[in-house]
Parts: sequence; C-alpha cells; structure tokens
Amino acid sequence: MEAINIHEAKTRLSQLVARAAEGEGFLIAKAGKPMARLTDIDSPASGQQKRLGFLAGQFKIPNDFDRMGQDWIA
Repeated sequence: MEAINIHEAKTRLSQLVARAAEGEGFLIAKAGKPMARLTDIDSPASGQQKRLGFLAGQFKIPNDFDRMGQDWIA
C-alpha cells in the first residue's frame, strides 16, 4: 500500500479520494510514520479477503445448460 505525506494528501485530497473509490487504497503518513488508511468504503476490512465461491453448493447447473432452449431459439 502506497504511503502519501500528509501535506500532499491535504493538497490533493479530492484526487486521492477518487483513487480510493476505485479500490486503490493508500496510507497517509506524517514524517514517514503511517497515521491513517484511506480505502473504499465497500472494501474488505484489513486482513480480510473478498470471498470467492461463497455460494458453492447452493445451486446446481444442469449438464445440458449450453443446449437449454435451443429448439425454442431455432
């Protein structure tokens, strides 16, 4: 995660907020020491990942899925 000096963050706040909204979080530092983290409000908490496959086992795709409705389409 990129660290940005607090003075630079004050002068470019709107640009940095736009970057964070796109999912590119960063740290705001004072004298090289991290003071705050700016991330998207919908981003996962620190140490947590977005879950892939969270609906695994909840439904089943039929074997003929790619041929379903082909008579009707034709």
